[in-house]
Amino acid sequence: MTRFLAALATHALALVVYPGALTAIIFGGLAEIGWTRITRGGWSRPDFPRRRPTPVLATVLVCSILAVVQLAVPFNPVPSEERSVVVAAIALAFTVWAELALTAELVAEPRLLLIVQFCWLLAVLGPAVQPESLRPQVLGNVLVPALLPLKVACGVLYVLCLPALLRLWPIVPKGDRRTHPRLNAARALCWFPYCGLFTTLFFPPSDNDVLGLLRFFGITSLVALVLIAVGTVVERRGAAVARGLYTRVITPFALVVLVMVVGTTFLMR
Repeated sequence: MTRFLAALATHALALVVYPGALTAIIFGGLAEIGWTRITRGGWSRPDFPRRRPTPVLATVLVCSILAVVQLAVPFNPVPSEERSVVVAAIALAFTVWAELALTAELVAEPRLLLIVQFCWLLAVLGPAVQPESLRPQVLGNVLVPALLPLKVACGVLYVLCLPALLRLWPIVPKGDRRTHPRLNAARALCWFPYCGLFTTLFFPPSDNDVLGLLRFFGITSLVALVLIAVGTVVERRGAAVARGLYTRVITPFALVVLVMVVGTTFLMR
């Protein structure tokens, strides 16, 4: 009974405080404010929900929390053997599916968005081909030279997909006429899971000490800054360029990554 209560308290701490809801809200809020300031040239008071959260926001919150507790973040209360990259990937995939299912009229290019998400899933699961493990800390710790080209390709594909998944592209729904800066609460909740998962998959795990903690959040923050920079460039180039990038570049590159995954599977046997 004591062990059960201790495990329950540990998981509650992970889900609510660290690395769960509170951490995701703080990190995502800072990233969202930075994105709004850079792309809009200023920032006004965000439109925080005054009533109860919408079904989309509630779903995104639950899925984001479920994803972040799977990360190989230092001092994660959830034991490493209980974490899975598949759980993180499915949880983040549901954040997109929830918006498509509940607010399809507010989602620009839903078909293209689904294609981008499948490409992102390939980037997430590609590094798991050789270690044959779904534990996030194992995938990040694989430094076999033969896997380096595949990990680099998956990392590039991962970053290219995120501007679309985080709605940093300049493609907006036809009925959206909002012009004033606004903090997107649903997107803010997704910054830390997406960026932290990149750090978990493509960098060796950090130690459970202060330096390890600073290293993990330093790399994750750098990933967020890179996404803001990429999103800013895409924003300034316009919707036509963004649509061309995701229709003519992402899919062929994902096919190349898929070929590399299959080839690596046979070579490493």
